[in-house]
Amino acid sequence: MAAAADRSGIGQQASSSDTATTRESGEAPTATARYVAIITDGNGRWARAHGVPVNEGHSAGADTVKARLRDAAEFGVLELTVYSFSTENWSRPAEEVAGLMEMFSQRIASETPELHEEGVRMRFIGRRDGISEELVQRMRWADRITLFVAFNYGGRAEILDAARGFSGGTEEEFRACLYAPEMHDPDLIIRTSGELRLSNYLLWQSAYAELIFRDELWPDFSREALAQSLAEFSRRRRRFGAR
Repeated sequence: MAAAADRSGIGQQASSSDTATTRESGEAPTATARYVAIITDGNGRWARAHGVPVNEGHSAGADTVKARLRDAAEFGVLELTVYSFSTENWSRPAEEVAGLMEMFSQRIASETPELHEEGVRMRFIGRRDGISEELVQRMRWADRITLFVAFNYGGRAEILDAARGFSGGTEEEFRACLYAPEMHDPDLIIRTSGELRLSNYLLWQSAYAELIFRDELWPDFSREALAQSLAEFSRRRRRFGAR
């Protein structure tokens, strides 16, 4: 899922004492990334470790998305983008894919009004190929309120789809052909489960993103883990090619 919540209030860079307090309390530093993307990896491994069906791992992961979305808004993050289903995930067992589709359909229906009440706007980015008409209709309904959800999404697919509609000559004109041109490039990309790659995620948008890799499986990614990631980001110096 990807979320954009209307929040503001980014302060100055945290001091070393602020960072120490963050580690202990699970609170974010005063300076944080405005736009954060997460590769929510590890649901299946979490399910195996707990001896439950894989789709229970996906359900636990969806609960974590909802909880960390609220934390991110509280920490001053303006957009949170979460990778929920990739174009490559269709190769997983049919039973798992069917369970994921059913879970997303149910959660859109049950949770969108609640998130809207909390000031979260909702959108879906990605291809609609292979998705049931019922789920597509629910995605269109949720699009009115804007929580970015990267669903049936692939970074290369997005670039290819944008190239098909591109007739201009500038970077901004090309950006206008992306799935969600209004979505900001992420300041920070976090990946859970100990894997050290982007896995075809936001390839155009991640050109200058800072990367943080965490060992937790996604359902175990806590408020404190998010706060620690934001604290690490606040200590980095971003130069965007300059010295």
